[in-house]
Amino acid sequence: MSKVLYIKANARPSRVSRTFKISDRFIEVYKQYHPNDEIITLDLYQEKIDFLREQEIELHQGTMDEEKNHPFLKYAYQFFEADKYVFAEPLWNLGVPAILKAYFDYICVKGITFKYTAEGPVGLCQGKKAVNITTRGGEYSEGPFAQFEMGDRYIKTILGFLGITDYTTIAANRLDIIGEDVEAIMNKAIKEAEEIAKNF
Repeated sequence: MSKVLYIKANARPSRVSRTFKISDRFIEVYKQYHPNDEIITLDLYQEKIDFLREQEIELHQGTMDEEKNHPFLKYAYQFFEADKYVFAEPLWNLGVPAILKAYFDYICVKGITFKYTAEGPVGLCQGKKAVNITTRGGEYSEGPFAQFEMGDRYIKTILGFLGITDYTTIAANRLDIIGEDVEAIMNKAIKEAEEIAKNF
């Protein structure tokens, strides 16, 4: 049995969010094909993830003697204990929503999700896998604007730092371009999500 961490990073509720229409369907299909797996949904806005303060920064530097239910460190322990990750977020201003960046600051904790060695940092989350589901107003998967996309690229990079290299992206582009068939774009992304969920 695998433990799946479903990380949602959008202020809009599921009934409105285009991102969550895709990611929620991914989870629905995943449950059908993996009925024995445990799925933990982590809505970052509901969790009220905040920016690091002095006390949290000190915990990053100190020893990890605190309990796993510590209000800050619990997120790093939860992340480490998961086997699979499903991220869902829109592209905002060429990057991820700030709350998702803050979440990565929560979980990148020395001694829990990575460690330092004589050769440099080493991720402790190896052997795990992730899928990132994202929506974008423009075309950022290919063409001249692909170089400006720093959301999915950031997530892939930071997960690689933590040792997670089995990484898949599901992206719905061009959703805000006038004249585009948004329904067709969304349906294509949902179909892709359904297929990937079967074997994730």
